[in-house]
Amino acid sequence: MSIKTEPGVRELIEQKRQSKNIKELFEKAIPFFLFSIAAVSILTTAGIIYTLLSETIEFFKRVPIADFFTGTVLKPLSQTPEFGVLPLIMGTITSSLIAMLVAVPIGLMSAIYLSEYASDRVRKIFKPLLELLAGIPTIVYGFFAFTFVTPLLRELIPGIQATNILSPGIVMGVMIIPMIASLSEDAMSAVPNSMREGALALGSTKLEVTKKVVIPAALSGIIASFVLGISRAIGETMIVTIASGSTKNFTFDITQSMQTMTAYIVEVTGGDAPAGSTIYYSLYAVAMTLFIFTLIMNVLARYVSRKFREEY
Repeated sequence: MSIKTEPGVRELIEQKRQSKNIKELFEKAIPFFLFSIAAVSILTTAGIIYTLLSETIEFFKRVPIADFFTGTVLKPLSQTPEFGVLPLIMGTITSSLIAMLVAVPIGLMSAIYLSEYASDRVRKIFKPLLELLAGIPTIVYGFFAFTFVTPLLRELIPGIQATNILSPGIVMGVMIIPMIASLSEDAMSAVPNSMREGALALGSTKLEVTKKVVIPAALSGIIASFVLGISRAIGETMIVTIASGSTKNFTFDITQSMQTMTAYIVEVTGGDAPAGSTIYYSLYAVAMTLFIFTLIMNVLARYVSRKFREEY
């Protein structure tokens, strides 16, 4: 019969030392592991920039950069192709401005109601219902714009084309309402109640408190939501691809068919553009232009958030 013996003091000390060494090694490895995980997004961004930049440089070896950014004609498949990006920029800016004209007043008014006027019960019901709009796939919005909004607009504006930039612009505005409303409401809700109560105690009405106290105090978050909304509209793809058509018009007429940068990218990648051709490289030049647009919007949003931020 074997007799179990307890480990000696020396063995216990050795086990303790080994356990401590393992813990120290683990603690030293954790920062490197977390850094590598955090570096994935940075490396991915660097890879995207490298890919876009290298292919864009190849495009500009074939097409002068001045012709690309100042040309008003885009005919990549003609016998004498022209690669002016201004029609795509015009389509992108026009659709985004229409979207913001729809989304900003509705989103801001919704945020004001939820933050300042709605009861807790109404807010708990209404806000999730509003945010459901953000969960609808964009391709569904695109078909909605093409099959419902456009026919409705043709009844109101007889001269509007079957594919136009007005219809997808309106629907994009509806799509980004939840973003503006939710972010603006969060910014307003962060304003301390003591500021509201102080203004009310001085005789201000509810509307005056909202206009002169809450909105100025939450201006950082509100403007940031606007800028992020513009960025979202600029990068939208499926709605404009389905409802705005593929006509590369350089025009200010919102009733005509226009093409955005994202829609052009979809058209080229889904077409028969052979790798190595000029039209193939134009895809990267347009994508690089779009990347710069969205980068400017994001940088602007961060700048506005920091400049107008109020700390309580």
